[in-house]
Amino acid sequence: MDDFLQTFNDVLSAINGVIFHDVVLFTVLGVGVLFTIWSGFCQYHALSHGVSVIRGRYDDKDDPGAINHFQALSAALSATVGLGNIGGVAVAIALGGPGAIFWMWVVGIFGMALKTTEVTQSMLFRNTDDADEPHGGPMWVVEEGLAKRSPRLRPLGRAIGVLFCITLLIATITGGNMFQAWNVAVVTEEGLGIPQPLVGAIQAVLVGAVILGGIKRIGAVAGRIVPFMCLVYLIASFYVLGVHIAEIPAMLRLIVVSGLNPAEAGGAFVGASFGLAFLWGMKRALFSSEVGQGSSPIAHSAAKTDEPVREGVVAGLEPFIDTIVVATLTSLVIMASGAWNRGGEATFAEAPAFVAAEEAADKGPRWIPGEVALPRKSAEAEAISGAWKEGDGVFLIARFGEVDEATGTDLQRVNGTVVRDAADRDAWAIRWSPVATAAAPVAVGPDIYRDYVGAALTSHAFDRVTPGLGKWLVLFSSWLFAVSTMISWSYYGEQGVVYMGGQRWVIPYKIIYCAAIVLATVGLVTTDAELDNLTTLGTGVMLVVNIPIMLLFGASTMKAYRRYFARLRAGDFEKHKAPPITEVIEGHDHE
Repeated sequence: MDDFLQTFNDVLSAINGVIFHDVVLFTVLGVGVLFTIWSGFCQYHALSHGVSVIRGRYDDKDDPGAINHFQALSAALSATVGLGNIGGVAVAIALGGPGAIFWMWVVGIFGMALKTTEVTQSMLFRNTDDADEPHGGPMWVVEEGLAKRSPRLRPLGRAIGVLFCITLLIATITGGNMFQAWNVAVVTEEGLGIPQPLVGAIQAVLVGAVILGGIKRIGAVAGRIVPFMCLVYLIASFYVLGVHIAEIPAMLRLIVVSGLNPAEAGGAFVGASFGLAFLWGMKRALFSSEVGQGSSPIAHSAAKTDEPVREGVVAGLEPFIDTIVVATLTSLVIMASGAWNRGGEATFAEAPAFVAAEEAADKGPRWIPGEVALPRKSAEAEAISGAWKEGDGVFLIARFGEVDEATGTDLQRVNGTVVRDAADRDAWAIRWSPVATAAAPVAVGPDIYRDYVGAALTSHAFDRVTPGLGKWLVLFSSWLFAVSTMISWSYYGEQGVVYMGGQRWVIPYKIIYCAAIVLATVGLVTTDAELDNLTTLGTGVMLVVNIPIMLLFGASTMKAYRRYFARLRAGDFEKHKAPPITEVIEGHDHE
């Protein structure tokens, strides 16, 4: 089984190396810059006019659609403001350093233009044959857009639409489903001791109960959950930052400096080159905010409006809320608390020497640390995270003799797992994972670090300020964020299935979707590298297909955009008094 999983992850890594090549990342960023300039900096309209739209000032109950602007934004945000903001950001900092956050900001700003454009396109070409259940997304854009240019191009558009739906389903099952389920399972087992497969089964039941009700139930649930979960998370984050208020200016400076220059190694952080910071910042921001993927337009296409640009402007708020606000707060919490470059939880008497691993004979030189007895955690570490538990991931840092181009240093982690000592059941030992290198690595010191993966690192950051806070906050937030994300992504995948095969495939799809939640918690994913493989695959394949679609219909979209705001300035749209916010949240303002 281990060999299969290793091969599976190696294949994913090879694929991701192609679809997430630097050229692809620069292209996505360049397209964001293009639409920013082409639209006349639509970010301004998103932050001004977009707020008025979601408050219901331009709503008309007779417009086609199933949910209001606020619910559409909430449904899309429930898919983006999720564990990417808790676990994904933590992975970015752990591997890419503070500089990754700088590039997340860049993607967030220009991502607002990407999001505005792709949603406007979907609204221009959405299918409203059933006014109460509209269908939209890049698959409809490319089919209807090409057919509008020439009926003979419809088969080509249909083929591209199906290709997009295939990538959509890949992203749905990986990043929109398994990433979320696994992170929640890890955090719940860590905090409550509940086995991961049981956690997966509970999530599957909760998600299944909601998605059976379709987009109206999804919109209603998202409209309630998203504002509440964001408020709770923001309050806790501001508390931590309040404790470290004096350090925030230095943290912000470090983010900018590290974004342009390699970050230095220190503590648990082994270093990151400029390229690595750029890569992780781009990947995590793209995954977290979903800009350019074509997923959010599917939720927004259900909005009740007859003005395509209006919903596109609302969508422009997503990257701002998701990346500039929520993800940044997570980043500052991890940095200000010192979790990203923390010290070791325990210390050997002296730095262990490496010895040849038993299986070195037939697999080339492989090495493990010679010390396997695990010392007790320091008093400070135990106060924060408790004593060692079986299955805890640990690592030490060693020099491998050759500079890693990714990190810019010769430092690498050597991983192990906490197990019961074979000779003394009351003591702990480490089962080290062998590392392959020509010469024996050299440990840089005697420190042993607890390996906090994904959301667990964010939880640890909160715990470093107030022990216990991170455990309960991240546990609570992870459940809300993950379940809401899986609910919205289920709808995205469902629309892809409907486009390709019709309504009869929806129920089998939902069964498979819920089964994948359980599958993610039974050992398929065990490390942050394996986790990144899954999410990167889903994000990458959608970008490769959707960005060309956006460019193909960019001119018509920008024409519609400029025409809409010319009409707005001319006073062509009736502006109403904003309804009570409770009616907007409940969706009663358009009834």
